[in-house]
Amino acid sequence: MSKNLFKDKTILITGGTGFLGKHLITEILKYKPHSIRVFSRDEVKHHKIQELFQNNILIRNLIGDVRDFERLRKACRDVDIVIHAAALKRLDILEYNVEESIKTNILGTLNVVNACLEMNVEKAVFISTDKACSPVNTYGACKFVSERIFTESNFNKGNKKTIFTVVRYGNVLESTGSVIPFFESKIKNNEDIPLTDSRMTRFIISPEKAVQLVFDAIKYAVGGEVFVPKLPAFKITDLIDILKEKNHANNKIQIIGLRPGEKIHELMVNFAEIQKTYSFKNLYVITSCLEKYHKIKKADYIINGKKVKEKEMTEYSSEEAVIKKEEVEQLFKKLGLL
Repeated sequence: MSKNLFKDKTILITGGTGFLGKHLITEILKYKPHSIRVFSRDEVKHHKIQELFQNNILIRNLIGDVRDFERLRKACRDVDIVIHAAALKRLDILEYNVEESIKTNILGTLNVVNACLEMNVEKAVFISTDKACSPVNTYGACKFVSERIFTESNFNKGNKKTIFTVVRYGNVLESTGSVIPFFESKIKNNEDIPLTDSRMTRFIISPEKAVQLVFDAIKYAVGGEVFVPKLPAFKITDLIDILKEKNHANNKIQIIGLRPGEKIHELMVNFAEIQKTYSFKNLYVITSCLEKYHKIKKADYIINGKKVKEKEMTEYSSEEAVIKKEEVEQLFKKLGLL
């Protein structure tokens, strides 16, 4: 499947020097692309990408900021697929820097869309977050607007061919700021383990599944939809217990309260979205509220999927997808995290 998606294609990844970008590059290189353009404003991270991939000639390092439309236009020239992963992401910091979040996360996304349209890119995928679903913080609100910019651009693009789609998921295991190494460092140093709320739950998604979700979106998108992975979830307290048992430790848990903009549970599909959501393979696909203007009936997820019924599912939340502690431990061991 992926081979046909990327063979001889030129792919642009904004924010491509980040955690997800590295995993995308690694996988896409397996399928003989024409080139991968890595777009990022941080020249140090570009240097690290060159080192990591041993100066692979298929990787083109483009210094640039999504706030700069002219630079994006040049970056999108002759590109087939754009994966838009660039964003400001720190919840607590963005609560005090709303204007900067808007400039990068909303206006930057608008720049990406306009550059794609002007350069006639085939497909563009926006990397969103669970925090865009019923947002309660600046980051989530900006991502919510950005999702709309992407999805609704399919319906006002005139004769341009670009297909815009979105993927939505939570924190990736092992990514920057991941809780496992943070908790383990506290345990090994015999320090109290800070926990915002004992009820907290989170979905489990590995880097490999995050990359596969992007690939699925590129394959199945007809435009205007949001792809959400079906995932297990865990209680944060279960994870702490597992790590303490692993290290034969007995650290105390210190409840510190929710940080600015933090949610107790991850929400991937809310009640309002359920009525336009389809279950398809290992995905939920949220169709656009403007779908009547589009050729959505031809989509594979419509033909071979099943519409979600409100009486069977009112929302898709980590609270409802929690697996047992023993299953969490087995899964994390399988992923090589324990």
